[in-house]
Amino acid sequence: PRAVSWPSLSLQVLGREGPFPLILLPQFGGYWIEGTNHELTSIHDTESLPSPTSKVKLECNHMARIYRKHFLGKEHFNYYSLDTALGHLVFSLKYDVIGDQEHLRLLLRTKCRTYHDVIPISCLTEFPNVVQMAKLACEDVNVDRFYPVLYPKASRLIVTFDEHVLSNHFKFGVIYQKLGQTSEEELFGTTEESPAFVEFLDSLGQRVQLQDFKGFRGGLDVTHGQTGTESIYCTFRSKEIMFHVSTKLPYTEGDAQQLQRKRHIGNDIVAIVFQDENTPFVPDMIASNFLHAYIVVQAEKPCSESTLYKVSVTARDDVPFFGPPLPDPAIFRKGLEFQEFLLTKLINAEYACYKAEKFAKLEERTRAALLETLYEELHVNSQSMMGLGGDEDKLENGSGGSGGFFESFKVRGARHSPRQRSSPARAHQGLGSSEHWEEDRRSRDGLEGRGNPHF
Repeated sequence: PRAVSWPSLSLQVLGREGPFPLILLPQFGGYWIEGTNHELTSIHDTESLPSPTSKVKLECNHMARIYRKHFLGKEHFNYYSLDTALGHLVFSLKYDVIGDQEHLRLLLRTKCRTYHDVIPISCLTEFPNVVQMAKLACEDVNVDRFYPVLYPKASRLIVTFDEHVLSNHFKFGVIYQKLGQTSEEELFGTTEESPAFVEFLDSLGQRVQLQDFKGFRGGLDVTHGQTGTESIYCTFRSKEIMFHVSTKLPYTEGDAQQLQRKRHIGNDIVAIVFQDENTPFVPDMIASNFLHAYIVVQAEKPCSESTLYKVSVTARDDVPFFGPPLPDPAIFRKGLEFQEFLLTKLINAEYACYKAEKFAKLEERTRAALLETLYEELHVNSQSMMGLGGDEDKLENGSGGSGGFFESFKVRGARHSPRQRSSPARAHQGLGSSEHWEEDRRSRDGLEGRGNPHF
């Protein structure tokens, strides 16, 4: 996409007195905004700014954790089948006692979604078979039978599939907007950092040297120094966050677009825009297919004991609202509470962006491919446990022997080698650790920001 030219914005900013809002919505719409009140009428308002800690809550995909919480390590049964309409099905069920009442807990995975239901046995006129149970979870199921999973390590594969949407690694852009900057070229062309920006970065995380850095690198080069020498990094609630700071990424003389900077920030999904003076940010100033949400922060009384931060949020129209909600007025004191609020807002923003049309379609394709892989591994290994199946059904690392119980316990290290496929739908690649799947998902979807820029 092409960046929208905003000569009128420059005239607005330079042609009349402020204060201006932190964010101006694009001329042709496409974005929503949160946090438009930043008025403090007196010093007493500053003293009574609300504490955000009680409302700070990380949003998460509860469905992805159900198998680990209720099935893993407990007696249960797994089945698989193929539906002409729904595609590959993987079905887990168990007997549960909740309070003093007996229940069936059902978890059915299809290429589009996962269905979860808990049904009191007392409500059933007769005890259902597996197909009938699957229909209780999703009435659209239309198969003659389900096949039992006989592979002892199946639970490990299933929980990895369920949790492929979860991540403990995040990368966010940080863009420094100076007074009067109203274009993408100006934003990415800044090399110096004001004291107010330095103060903000220090409150966001810790400065780390990239050379030989051992934590999550977020696509930055930690070997050859090609993405700068330092960055901002933090850990938060067992998650690692790497920030792509515009002023810390390499600056290239003569490159108006600063592609070395944009190739990272333009491939992020959420970015912070920091303003140490009053110039509005327009979300489509930056041409990017990936950036879907911005958290704009403007300093008030920077580098003092009473530093305040005004905050506004904007996201594309198909991104649902994400919490925690901004207070009214949307102003925070510098400190740990603000850091916790901001990091929570960033993570929740990324989760919300995955529900936007672009990322939802990518996830649908990813899910369908991974479910097919899971289905085929469960089938091949279950057949091998019984000593059944032709040569094409043997385990990939098998020697063409009889398969069977002991064969299924072979170390399958070869299956965890880096993938060399061109299509995500190719099965028989093996279901490795969740980290392996996360790496594959990000590289396939272009979210890692390496190689050629996607924007």
